[in-house]
Amino acid sequence: MARARDRKTRKTDTLAMLATPALDAWVATASAAGAPHMVPLSLVWVDERVVISVESASVTARNLTASGQARLAVGPTRDVVMIDALLDKAVDVTADDALAATYAAQADWDPRRSAGYVFLVLRPVRVQAWREADETAGRTLMRDGTWLV
Repeated sequence: MARARDRKTRKTDTLAMLATPALDAWVATASAAGAPHMVPLSLVWVDERVVISVESASVTARNLTASGQARLAVGPTRDVVMIDALLDKAVDVTADDALAATYAAQADWDPRRSAGYVFLVLRPVRVQAWREADETAGRTLMRDGTWLV
């Protein structure tokens, strides 16, 4: 078993994971009534923001625009990154060419080819990363939107 990583190494590993092409994440949201909803989606890391793309009428889009918050999980159980994020903005996929090009290049699919899609740009407020029980202490790398390392 590998030795526990320090926070600096975990942050470096986390940023490398978030920049991985064709990265998928579990995205959890909740309705106003508190009903949970979780789906796997492509995730792109752009300028310290998480960007996902969904149909504008989807449960995920409705929940996020109503509550403004989501929780995302990236990676396998023994190398997980958890992100609590707030909605910065929702952008039609045809409205921002630079964002669309960056998204398509990293996500390995282009939502501009599908009708009714939006980009949901999320600002991380808490990021946690750990592999094994020996990394649960100190797993919080970002708190209140500020990196701790």
